[in-house]
Amino acid sequence: MQALGLLGSAFVGILHPASILMMIAGVAIGIVFGSIPGLSASMAVALMLPLTFSMTPSMGLNTLVAVYIGGISGGLISAILLNMPGTASSIATCFDGHPMAKRGEAMKALGLGIVFSALGSIFSFLILTFCAPLLADVALKFTPAENFGICFFALTMVAILSSGNMIRGLLAGLFGLMFTLVGMAPIDGTPRFTFGSHNLMAGFDTLPTLIGIFAIADILVTAESMKGGRVETIPIKKVKGFGFSWQEFVYHLPNFFRSALIGTGIGILPGIGGSTSGMLSYVTAKNMSKHPEEFGKGCPDGVVATESANNATIGGAMIPLLVLGIPGDGVTAMMLGGFLIHGLSAGPLLFVKNADVVYGIFAACMLCTVIMLVVEWTCIKGFVQVLKVPKHILLPLILVLCCVGAYATNNRIFDVQSILIFGIVGYVYHKFSLPTTPFVLCFLIGEMLETYLRRGIMQYKSFGAFFARPIFDAFFFVAIGVLVWTVMKELKAYKIKKQSIDQ
Repeated sequence: MQALGLLGSAFVGILHPASILMMIAGVAIGIVFGSIPGLSASMAVALMLPLTFSMTPSMGLNTLVAVYIGGISGGLISAILLNMPGTASSIATCFDGHPMAKRGEAMKALGLGIVFSALGSIFSFLILTFCAPLLADVALKFTPAENFGICFFALTMVAILSSGNMIRGLLAGLFGLMFTLVGMAPIDGTPRFTFGSHNLMAGFDTLPTLIGIFAIADILVTAESMKGGRVETIPIKKVKGFGFSWQEFVYHLPNFFRSALIGTGIGILPGIGGSTSGMLSYVTAKNMSKHPEEFGKGCPDGVVATESANNATIGGAMIPLLVLGIPGDGVTAMMLGGFLIHGLSAGPLLFVKNADVVYGIFAACMLCTVIMLVVEWTCIKGFVQVLKVPKHILLPLILVLCCVGAYATNNRIFDVQSILIFGIVGYVYHKFSLPTTPFVLCFLIGEMLETYLRRGIMQYKSFGAFFARPIFDAFFFVAIGVLVWTVMKELKAYKIKKQSIDQ
């Protein structure tokens, strides 16, 4: 009851014109940065940070929260319309969002993404408001061993993603793991597979890799299919509201709650991030679906799962930031700087000394989510006009945007070269019918898996000591169970197929 009272007072405190205008501006800036590959939410927060210096602590931090929320949600726009993940957390949105757009359902895909990303945010903010201290205690129990267990479990999802053609899927995933080995090794910094190149010392950055594997590869495939230098524009089906019915909304609720829980849980654990939660929720939704064969071909369930999870990660990532003073991801690390600018110290004492600021942030999170929903819904018809641009004009513009976005990531030409390399990789994958999803999952998880393994062995002296940790055991043996179950399922399907051919 005390929390509700403080939250009510906080809403009254932030509902004045100047504060609301700053939050609207913050959400809009975040959406723009999130929708352009290379201009991430963390970059937007970093640019806004100095501008909040002259504001009150409450208004300054609420503005940063607005940018954060808009930035994460904005990634779905380019992911659905252009097959370009605007942020790393919107990777899995490409898998089904863009195929939906290609068959004229861009409005529906955007509507689903916008609504369920907003609901995912609200879900995690409610947990943040009422359960933050309790969940922070749980997060403290996670050592490198437990984090390795989560990453190992996520990696075994490749088996599910490869169902139907496991050899091709595992081969695609293996290539993804191979690329994570390029650069300096975690912990000891030993150069690996750099071939004397200074550029390869830092390895391949995530965002340029994803821009290449999705956007550049898609440009090459589309350009190849163009006849006479032109292709017809994609038709856009007219829809009412957000593009889906009340019955469809109710149908997606179990998927939403499951994905939002995954997103919030992953967000609480520092260093794992929204890209992992989005992929995990996508794979889980596919595994739980009655029609898994539709995933990757424009299934609305995939969009709902990903957007619910990656936006729920926001509230989860803010739990360790506010309660422990430990950033949950890159954006909350920037926000920690915002606390310092305003003379505040994030951690347990923040709830005692500055409860008004904390609950002001909680209230701002919910209000900014509503603002995000209104802004994106208002602009949804404008977003889809991109699909009306002829491909012979749109493709060169996308290519330029990809190059600028890749360069903006680290301000180095090598990232521009990387998107071309991975664009060719994605094109080859398409030609040989290799799935890109296992590649992406392994690329995202590979470095974290190795880092936590090395840290765990340094801490516990041997890998065997991991099995003395119950949480690690749970993740490890569930992962083994998933592998065995998937292999058995594949063998059974193979036998049935062989019998039908023999008959």
